[in-house]
Amino acid sequence: MNSTQMDLSAVDAYLSRHLPGYQGPIEATKFAIGQSNPTFLLTTPKSTYVLRRKPPGTLLKSAHAVDREFRVQTALADTAVPVPKMYLLCEDKTVIGSDFYVMERLDGRIFLEPTMRGESNETRTAVLDEMNRVLADLHAVDIEAVGLSDFGPPGNYFERQIARWIKQYRASETTHIPEMDALIDALEGSVPQDDGQRTLVHGDYRIDNLMFEKDGTRCIGVLDWELSTIGHPYADLAAVIMQWRMPPGTEGRGLAGIDRASLGLPSDQAFIDQYCQRRRLPEIENFGFYLAFNFFRMGSILQGVFKRAQDGNASDPERAKVLGSYVPMFAKHGLEALED
Repeated sequence: MNSTQMDLSAVDAYLSRHLPGYQGPIEATKFAIGQSNPTFLLTTPKSTYVLRRKPPGTLLKSAHAVDREFRVQTALADTAVPVPKMYLLCEDKTVIGSDFYVMERLDGRIFLEPTMRGESNETRTAVLDEMNRVLADLHAVDIEAVGLSDFGPPGNYFERQIARWIKQYRASETTHIPEMDALIDALEGSVPQDDGQRTLVHGDYRIDNLMFEKDGTRCIGVLDWELSTIGHPYADLAAVIMQWRMPPGTEGRGLAGIDRASLGLPSDQAFIDQYCQRRRLPEIENFGFYLAFNFFRMGSILQGVFKRAQDGNASDPERAKVLGSYVPMFAKHGLEALED
């Protein structure tokens, strides 16, 4: 059984026993987007749900931790950060072969790229302002109060993350990429001193991981929490800017070369300044390091996606191979960011 299939009779039986109000039979449709944890729309005669599972097969250590996704979204239920309602977590691998959780299906819209083609300038401006607001609120969450103070280890977040992603990258390495080696060396030698900021971080904060109301600009859900941890907030902020440095269109999903002002979109610096104002922070020094870190991490993630395609357990094998080809480009952008 591959990652696009599930034993629906087993899911139906499990939900019948453990999910209050559930009534089968059940149908499942796999969402096309996403390369990590396969995600399915579950439909019954009376309700809809979303199931997100860990892929089967041999996986990198600590990757695809759906239990962490479930925990963090449960903890955020009563905060200013919008998340779907969590229903249940199943860690019994005998049900479908891997851990999974079931959550609320949100009824909204997702913008796959920041140009938001077809939308008005007013909508674009409002959506990115809301994206900025949610990010600032995410980093303002009292991790002690919501029970997440142990969700990540103490110490310098960037030292820890760089070491982790070097290990992940080496475990997924399929060919020698000189640019990645150069970026690894540069990052290890330029980690800023810890400034004491320790917040919840999403780990993959970008517009296509947010859901907005159907007919408005309010965010109703932050999705895909697989990389979330306790860390440094500038990693999330730089992740947004990293995405915008990519080419526009369905592949890059960025804003490179776009006349942003004509579309009602903020500049990189305007978005950063807006975030700092919301959090009452001074100007961010050495932002190029945080940007380079994100390029490296994304390159490592894409290398892992490519390796899973080779191993036969990628969520979308053909797209995984395409994404893997972008690793040298991300490394090159990371080296350029360090020179900004």
